[in-house]
Amino acid sequence: VQLVESGGGLAQAGGSLRLSCATSGLEFKTYAMAWFRQASGKEREFVAAVSWRIQETEIADSVKGRFTISRDNAQNTITVEMNDLLPEDTADYYCAAADGLYCGGSVHPDLSTCSYSYWGQGTQVTVSS
Repeated sequence: VQLVESGGGLAQAGGSLRLSCATSGLEFKTYAMAWFRQASGKEREFVAAVSWRIQETEIADSVKGRFTISRDNAQNTITVEMNDLLPEDTADYYCAAADGLYCGGSVHPDLSTCSYSYWGQGTQVTVSS
């Protein structure tokens, strides 16, 4: 299984970036997918997730209204559109996958706390003020 993130880089505050995660080796359409991030010296935190069954989404309060997550089951990819970037959005961003049987819907409604089994290597996002 491989998850490969792309699209990171440098942006100015107020700007936008679009991150993508390409997957292979898993039955993508049956997995819940998520983005996490980890800033230097801080714990990893949940950013956004999308379930597989009804494509419900969950967005962290810190990015709500600015970030949008989506998935393309035909291309086995997920993206996160990041707008109105803030310096505090600076972090390494990671894509993750969780078995949809145990993540989302009535089984496990809170997508942020699912057991994400597969992780990408991360892509760096730096937002300058």
